Amino acid sequence: MMNDRSRDIGPFVPAPDDDMIVCRCEEITKGEIRRAVHDGMYTVTEIRRWLRAGMGLCQGQTCSKLVKGIAARELGISPALLEPASSRAPMRPTEMKVLGREEGACA
Repeated sequence: MMNDRSRDIGPFVPAPDDDMIVCRCEEITKGEIRRAVHDGMYTVTEIRRWLRAGMGLCQGQTCSKLVKGIAARELGISPALLEPASSRAPMRPTEMKVLGREEGACA
């Protein structure tokens, strides 16, 4: 069972490529993702909330499959068994004066 937190996935063993950046927007490494799984983050959503992987400007467009694959390997399951994290459109603050300049706006 994929989210059975009582099963032992083994100790975290550092790997030579743990310093590889997986999420460029938030500068999250493969090792940080692997460590998060061993610390109890068994879903992509948990990893995303804990590390912010996939929460940068691209909203996981470049790293979500990598994060999912890394987590699945650490858990010893197929990536197909992990649900993807929900995606949201990137948001940026907009000044009110920009909105007030829309065509058809009352003067």
